[in-house]
Amino acid sequence: MNKSRRMVSLQSQRLAAAGYAVLRIDLLGCGDSSGDFGDATWSAWRDDIFAAINWLETHYPGPLILWGLRAGCLLATSVAVDLKKRPNFIFWQPVLSGKQHWTQFTRLKTAGDLGNSKETLDRLKQQLAGGKSVEIAGYSVASSLVDGLTGADLLASEGINGKFAWFEISSRPDASTTPASRLCIEQWQQCGWAGEGAVVSGPPFWQTTEIETAPALIEATLSAVERWQ
Repeated sequence: MNKSRRMVSLQSQRLAAAGYAVLRIDLLGCGDSSGDFGDATWSAWRDDIFAAINWLETHYPGPLILWGLRAGCLLATSVAVDLKKRPNFIFWQPVLSGKQHWTQFTRLKTAGDLGNSKETLDRLKQQLAGGKSVEIAGYSVASSLVDGLTGADLLASEGINGKFAWFEISSRPDASTTPASRLCIEQWQQCGWAGEGAVVSGPPFWQTTEIETAPALIEATLSAVERWQ
């Protein structure tokens, strides 16, 4: 079990023990799902989420909460605009810009390749523009997945306002949400969404070399969901 899946599993167990129906999704090419990561596209991932929501509504009708980690938050909000039911959101260390997130990911490629980093990035752009997959850090990434990711921003939509809980993780005792996050949170609030950002104590478990957990994040998330009842 990788680092992020361990935390998601612990949170799912905690929510289930409190009486909530939780459905964890392994998107196409991820975790125990079928296919390879190179087969994944943004639209296929959206379809996976729509199928999961339909299953939940059939078996456990009730309020809907979409819960995302990092770029998963972008995916959740992109799905929400096409739902008939208004969802609430749990955001864990949300990515604000898919384009910026992809740029940071491509640095893994330039760090691993010898030579001119600009030439490497130019080659990646040419491959993607031609509809070809690119390989970064051992992963084959389809151009259609990159297109969807880079076109996504964590912006609230008007007309489907609900509630959101926004959590960032830091080991610093005096940490606060980043200025960019505060601007994004304000945009959500101005669109009529009820929620605010918070920083909880814990390690960046999605990128640490060892599998780590953040108990404070788990408890803060459960508390937020209970307040919505």
